[in-house]
Amino acid sequence: MKTKILTYLLFAFTTSMFVTQPFSSWGQNDPWTQEQLLAPAELAKVLNNPKSPQPIVFGIGMQAIIKGSIDIGPAMRADNLNTLKQKLNQLPKNSKIVVYCGCCPFSRCPNVRPAMALLKSMQFTNYKLLNLPQNIKVDWIDKGYPISE
Repeated sequence: MKTKILTYLLFAFTTSMFVTQPFSSWGQNDPWTQEQLLAPAELAKVLNNPKSPQPIVFGIGMQAIIKGSIDIGPAMRADNLNTLKQKLNQLPKNSKIVVYCGCCPFSRCPNVRPAMALLKSMQFTNYKLLNLPQNIKVDWIDKGYPISE
């Protein structure tokens, strides 16, 4: 597991170095609302309670780190975004869905916008973006929330 986390962090660092979209324009037209941001503690609570209805959680970054999440791969890549679309096509529009990346802060993340824009364009009604303001390590792993083995 330690190797998996180190690989993810290396990807996060290199990805954040090569993102070319100007940071100043991000945040103004993000394809999500404040209400669609899901606190990590809230998701961890649901995942830790087997009696709770479980959301479908998609990892749209380098790896699926969160326990039970489905690994899509970086959503900045058209083939991975197409994979996400294929998975979403199999679900009812009111499915409880959570997406996350965690490679870096949202202001630099190349993956969250394409995935959230896809969910919006496909007219899903119950989807959230896991609010990882720093990265998956700081905002999830270091807090002891459930991770895949």
